[in-house]
Amino acid sequence: MKELRVGLDERSYPIFIGEGVLDWVGTDLLARRIGKRYVVVADDRVAGMYGKRLAESLRDAGLDFEMLTFPHGEGSKHLNTVADLASGLARLGVDRKDALIALGGGVTGDITGFLASIFMRGIPFVQVPTSLLAQVDSSVGGKTGVDIPEGKNLVGTFYQPRAVYIDSRVLSTLPAAELLNGLAEVIKYGVIRDGEFFAFLEAQRTAILGLDPAVLAEMIGRCCAIKAEVVAADEREADLRRILNYGHSIGHAVEAASGYQLPHGLAVAIGMVAVNRLAVAMGLLTTADSTRITALLEAYGLPVRIPAGYRISRIKEYLKSDKKSVGGRVFFVLPEGVGRVKISDAVSEAQIETVLQELGAV
Repeated sequence: MKELRVGLDERSYPIFIGEGVLDWVGTDLLARRIGKRYVVVADDRVAGMYGKRLAESLRDAGLDFEMLTFPHGEGSKHLNTVADLASGLARLGVDRKDALIALGGGVTGDITGFLASIFMRGIPFVQVPTSLLAQVDSSVGGKTGVDIPEGKNLVGTFYQPRAVYIDSRVLSTLPAAELLNGLAEVIKYGVIRDGEFFAFLEAQRTAILGLDPAVLAEMIGRCCAIKAEVVAADEREADLRRILNYGHSIGHAVEAASGYQLPHGLAVAIGMVAVNRLAVAMGLLTTADSTRITALLEAYGLPVRIPAGYRISRIKEYLKSDKKSVGGRVFFVLPEGVGRVKISDAVSEAQIETVLQELGAV
């Protein structure tokens, strides 16, 4: 098992990565004494898949716990779900000495973290991510939030977990579509921070798609290490942390324009291709590097064009309401090469429209 640490002074916390970590959560929580009682929060699908294993781990450690569930899917990531879960906590008599366990993918982690940050003005929580996207990205860093009709994650908080437990073995039980959903975030780390990791992803494609345990653990560990380093340097996204949004501004807009029917990772892949083209048009990125990044996305089965029927005007509307915009200016993370990026708001509407049209929007 590998242990990493997110260095945030008194709010620092460990990330544990390895096969079978899910069965060890109870033992570690008992030693850490994060809560006197725990409430596991999971969607109805994940509760059926992994709830029993986590419950056995908690029970074997002698920990008191309950479980609350909500309907699976991005459609549940809204304030009504948070309110329903908060009512559930109140009925269970949860107090500030208790803690939550987020068991599931990115939606569950975002909802549970947000709930923990506001229930009784803040109670502890830990992350047990079960999707690739959550394991390599959303479970680390303390971003929480829910969607509203005007945009994705517009209501949320920065609230760090007390620990993150990543069991790489659960990836073998994921549907292929869920694995695909996380791969764009994996590739993102190579582009923004680590050219050697990007080359690793090129070389290890067969092993990664074949779910080789050792290669997966190395991949997840490198992603978490990069994110932990960035978050420790800039917890609240004042500067450096914004590089983690590579592909996300346009990606979130495309995702919102789909009515959240297009999975997050697939939308981010499209957003990555879009900003690559912007960077080429601005003279920041070579065509060869842009082609190399697009080729890797395609090699992993990710989309590189906007689905048919998406309107440019609709995408631009969501882009302007993106939470990362400042004073109406949209900031883009633009690659300058494989392994380095810059942040810029010097992108014209005409350039955005051209790229969206090139990628298939109308």
